[in-house]
Amino acid sequence: MRIVDSHFHTWRQADLPWLSGPMQPRIFGPYEAIRRDYPLAEYRAEIAGTGVEKSVYVQANWPVDRAFEEAAWIESLGQETGWPHATVAFTDMNVPDARPMLDRLARLPRVRGIRQQFHWHENPLYRFAGRADLCADPTVRRNIARLGDYAFSFDLQIFPPQMAGAAELAAACPRVTFVLQHAGMLEDISPAGRAAWRAGMEQLAGCPNIVAKLSGLGTFIHRNDPDHVGWLVRETLAMFGPGRCLWGSNFPIEKLWTGYAPLLAAYLRATDSLDEAARRALFFDNACRVYRL
Repeated sequence: MRIVDSHFHTWRQADLPWLSGPMQPRIFGPYEAIRRDYPLAEYRAEIAGTGVEKSVYVQANWPVDRAFEEAAWIESLGQETGWPHATVAFTDMNVPDARPMLDRLARLPRVRGIRQQFHWHENPLYRFAGRADLCADPTVRRNIARLGDYAFSFDLQIFPPQMAGAAELAAACPRVTFVLQHAGMLEDISPAGRAAWRAGMEQLAGCPNIVAKLSGLGTFIHRNDPDHVGWLVRETLAMFGPGRCLWGSNFPIEKLWTGYAPLLAAYLRATDSLDEAARRALFFDNACRVYRL
């Protein structure tokens, strides 16, 4: 099977404060094992023999004032090796006008989209954004709407309580494709938590310009559990359909608890009831369309 990995990172430890400085709480738990360089060559060794033909790099939170440098470094890797095939870069959507940064990024051939993590949680250990309601902020909405002028997507990372606001954001920016990170970040796996997640996901699925990225499903359980992956994948597919879902490994984060081949196997198992065309869409065609590969 031909596969696109629509969500991976490569990094140099020295560029990332959260990897090179004091250990900071992260939603994926202790991460001593990845507090090191994770070079592109290591990632390519991980995917050898898996069927992965293309990949999308997603920004890894370099300091904000070095966001262009991050994207330019990834572009240099692409020019040198052919990998990755697309970049999701960072731009601060809180500034009065994001266009100067977007203009610079548009000159890098591999940039296809933007990610700024909006996820906010009552638990400060899971909190990333400065406040919960960024999706409703008029400045944020105005800047994200401008992504349509660049044909850039927006990788949307939120928790379930923020989904209603995210649906309103997507409706306000109809020319922008939103890529919902990690299938909506299900953190509370209790029956009530799953019900709240499902209700929010149904709202998002009602927005035709939102697609769901099936990635990072081990983030909160800190393991590769095929049954957990299977439930989330089936539920997401039932709401979005195979034409609006795409797969990503979230490596090397998931390397904390699993290998690349077992991780991919869990998703393949979760989708083994789909026909060939639907699986090709989920694992290859949709990522090629969304990220213009």
